[in-house]
Amino acid sequence: MKRLLIIEDDRSLAAILARRMSKHEFECRQSHDATEALLCAREFKPSHILLDMKLAEGNGLALISPLRRSLPDVVMVLLTGYASIATAVEAIRLGADNYLAKPTDTQTLLNVLNNSASALTEEGVDEAPFSTKRLEWEHIQQVLTANKGNVSATARQLGMHRRTLQRKLLKKPVSS
Repeated sequence: MKRLLIIEDDRSLAAILARRMSKHEFECRQSHDATEALLCAREFKPSHILLDMKLAEGNGLALISPLRRSLPDVVMVLLTGYASIATAVEAIRLGADNYLAKPTDTQTLLNVLNNSASALTEEGVDEAPFSTKRLEWEHIQQVLTANKGNVSATARQLGMHRRTLQRKLLKKPVSS
């Protein structure tokens, strides 16, 4: 069985990823911050790592080198909701094997984790990418966190009325 360490500060997304990958013969562990991730990697000795670029108190890019030093043969994939060419180049330069923008479907994840563009056929993978409402809600949560919970500042930054933002925050979409 392949061992997958999911380093993601969004606990619900980490649980979804673990559930999806467990269906495809991965033994999964979750870690939600940088310190916990390094300890878990040392103990669990994963064969594969999914690493979120933006962690609550840090940057996933800073974890690539120490993880690569302790686990030189691990397949490491950086996930981000803020994809850019610059961060993709930096992630690969630091030692990541691949770089994916969120949301990503299960088939794409399996392909990159297995280092193959055609590792599996479409059969047996029925999960769809996250809905646009779920993506919007997660983006709002990230901006809200960056603004330290200030709803007014978040609304200004997102270009929406404060009451509209408050309504959206109350309507957390169902996890897929």
